[in-house]
Amino acid sequence: MVRYHLPKGMRYSTLEEREQFYRQELNIEKVRQWFEGRKEKIVFAVIIGRHTKIYPEKYKEDASTTIIIDEYKDLEDVRGQIIEFLPESAYYDRNVYDKENKTIGQELAFDLDPENITCPIHGSLTDKMGRGQGLSFCKLELQMVKEQTINLYEYLEKMFSFMRIVYSGRGYHIHVFDEDAYKMSYSERRKFAKNLKAKGFPIDRWVTSGGMRLIRLPYSLHGMVSRIAIPVNIDEHRSFGPLNDERCMPRFLRV
Repeated sequence: MVRYHLPKGMRYSTLEEREQFYRQELNIEKVRQWFEGRKEKIVFAVIIGRHTKIYPEKYKEDASTTIIIDEYKDLEDVRGQIIEFLPESAYYDRNVYDKENKTIGQELAFDLDPENITCPIHGSLTDKMGRGQGLSFCKLELQMVKEQTINLYEYLEKMFSFMRIVYSGRGYHIHVFDEDAYKMSYSERRKFAKNLKAKGFPIDRWVTSGGMRLIRLPYSLHGMVSRIAIPVNIDEHRSFGPLNDERCMPRFLRV
């Protein structure tokens, strides 16, 4: 199994650690607050072991599959289903659907990951992929993508009024909740993403354009790096350091 190179202190979570986190630490109330205002039923999803190759043996055949969770009673039921799969990653669907399950909008989001940074030490994403280390990143890249997130947030503030930053485990997500942003068409999103790339922002265009509708669930565990995805406001973000900030470290790393 190829293991990705990660900054010191970050590592893959074991199945036992994933279970401990989701049973004892996943803050259901904060997850509920994240979706406050969304009247439509949220669709969730998990990926069990696509990148880490760590998965329950009974789900070996589905380890790399995106498993949708759209039938559940409440968020506690969602927790129970996540515990059943013990995934490396948990997500939610940004699409908004009507009663006939037709897409009527999508939450606008921006995904900035450290591996997309051209590092003076490790090179570009193409260089890393050539070494079989496409998802690897270093401490310097982590700092550089944090600065990029601040710059992008300040740029977007000129256009949007309701945004939140989430430390995603490896990089950062910027979520936009303005009503007009939900109504943007695919072509508008694609053009917007293209313009941001042209300005030098290392965003994932597939996420911003809407081609990838899933995004990491806040307060879930990123099993590749053993960090909790947490919202961080812009003032906190400037001093936030995911390598040693206890707010994003699960208990199994703090013992």
